[in-house]
Amino acid sequence: MRRGKKWMAALGAAALVMAALSGCGSSATTQTTAGTQAAQGTQENKETSKGETSAAATEETKNVNDDGTVNNPEQVAVDANKLVMWSLFSGGDGGFMTKMIEDYNSTNPTKQVQSIMLVWADYYTKLQTAVAAGKGPDIGISHASSLPQLVEDGVVQPITTYLDELGVDLSQHYSQASIDAVTFDGEVYAIPLDTHAEIMYFNKELLEKAGVTLNAAGAVDIKSVDDFYAVCDKIKAVIPEDGTTIAITNNGDDPYRLWWATYFQMGGTPIVSDDGKEVTLDKEKAVKAAEFVKGLYDKGYVAEGIDDHQKFFQTGKAGICIGGTWAVGAFEQTDNLKFVPMAFPKLFDTENCWADSHTFILPTKNSRNEADSKAAVEFMVAASMNGGVTWAGSGQIPACKEVLASDAYKALPYRSSYMSEVEKAVLPAKVSTFNGMKKGMIDSLDTIWTGKGDAASGIDALYDELESNLP
Repeated sequence: MRRGKKWMAALGAAALVMAALSGCGSSATTQTTAGTQAAQGTQENKETSKGETSAAATEETKNVNDDGTVNNPEQVAVDANKLVMWSLFSGGDGGFMTKMIEDYNSTNPTKQVQSIMLVWADYYTKLQTAVAAGKGPDIGISHASSLPQLVEDGVVQPITTYLDELGVDLSQHYSQASIDAVTFDGEVYAIPLDTHAEIMYFNKELLEKAGVTLNAAGAVDIKSVDDFYAVCDKIKAVIPEDGTTIAITNNGDDPYRLWWATYFQMGGTPIVSDDGKEVTLDKEKAVKAAEFVKGLYDKGYVAEGIDDHQKFFQTGKAGICIGGTWAVGAFEQTDNLKFVPMAFPKLFDTENCWADSHTFILPTKNSRNEADSKAAVEFMVAASMNGGVTWAGSGQIPACKEVLASDAYKALPYRSSYMSEVEKAVLPAKVSTFNGMKKGMIDSLDTIWTGKGDAASGIDALYDELESNLP
């Protein structure tokens, strides 16, 4: 595939750069002979050493961001007796993953796990580059939509043999859809963790001020786009001056996910064929879906300049938040925020929504021995099954069937209100070029939301981006 070749070439170049940099390192001490090592020189060396130590400490501090993510995971000191896991959970779900790992480590496992949390936007690039350089982690995370590319490019390795040795039969614990998503040419490459979807959140206090009542199920009655507009108009009349009817960003993933749900609710055909070799997008419906999303901005329902819509909703100044299930746990922990989550409503012809899944992966790493690889898979299975209820605390929908059926999960508030998203979700085709397609789609759609072009021209550009990423 064209994109795969470009990617491998880029990784090869990155590996060469890293090798060159490793050869440019200098020692922190200066070699001198006994005859030339005068007192002044010795003092200078001491000051230099102190300066270099201080600089190293400063560099390490710079590497860690305010949210605990790191810019360069390879600079983090690791415990040689633990498996290293790279995580991309830097939002409200990060703390829940940390708790899962802590719980696992307390069980006296074959080998404990140390987690390093990367910046979300950098995660896949750094993972791919590190694996190519032989410096990847022992355990990683992949979205199901990203897994085909990682498999094709050799970034992850199959785990079927380790599952057999551990006596784990995935069919006993996961749906066939979840298993199919992580299976390629008969080999299992990942352990399913969850389904996460785009849902709607409502501020209960603003609903009351707007005179919008909840139905018997505790949700807002929305069964058509007109119902949705009516609710938005009522909320718009009572929001504070610096608030917004709908909290959603003006570009990026979330308006793309809203467009995705709308397109398929309008009866849109698959974006590309199952083999990824043909664009099958219905351009007419794609334009109509884009016009609907752009209309939310044009009607004044969305305030300009919202960079983090989740945080904006947490301020209590937004009536609605269109966002992911992963925000539930964070909203629950927000003081004085009374909210109602619900499945993405039926606005048009069907009840489709956007969703993806997280999975645990075993990154390719030649220096990792078989025992550690098996121990890594042992962690993945335990984290998904035994840690599933903890993970559900983040708001995600666990993949493990036993977790979903457990009393502990059923006792969690709100979760039952959007569990149906698993059945309603439209997932992307299982093709290795999807990430390139997604980036191109988001870039094209952003021109519509920001007013740089109309819906028709934006979808034309989107179609071209899809074609450019075909094999």
